[in-house]
Amino acid sequence: MVEPQPSIAPHPDIAPLAPLLGIWRGNGRGEYPTIQPFGYVEEIRFGHLGRPFLTYRQKTRASDDGRPLHAETGYLRCPRPDRVELILAHPTGITEICEGSLAVEDGTLRLELDSTGIGRSSTAKLVTALGRSIHLSGDTIDYTLRMAAVGEPLQHHLAATLRRD
Repeated sequence: MVEPQPSIAPHPDIAPLAPLLGIWRGNGRGEYPTIQPFGYVEEIRFGHLGRPFLTYRQKTRASDDGRPLHAETGYLRCPRPDRVELILAHPTGITEICEGSLAVEDGTLRLELDSTGIGRSSTAKLVTALGRSIHLSGDTIDYTLRMAAVGEPLQHHLAATLRRD
């Protein structure tokens, strides 16, 4: 389902994030000490409702057989022109709040985020920290995700390149 887009401009507070609006698709690679490396296909949708946040929906499938792997949904906020907040819910019983810097330079948008809060249900795996680096240049998003989970320290977990659809 596509998030309806109002005919109005995005809220002024999220103007620096407006280049993210739209649908992004691409491929990524995941690894972690406790699992086998894997490839995935991803789709991310950034939308807006005219309020001071972007909506965010993400889903991935295995690149080898197309089985569903992961999904996230939430919001991206910009409380100051140089700060950003990402608030997400994962179907695995995890909630994630990340905060960090936002920089716009020479047409490139850079978000550097670290978790400030991780919530988990009683049945969720133990995730203790997350970090995300998101770089948008033209019609390409490159991102990495770092994770500390199940007794392992914070380290690289995912990397992907997505292109505007």
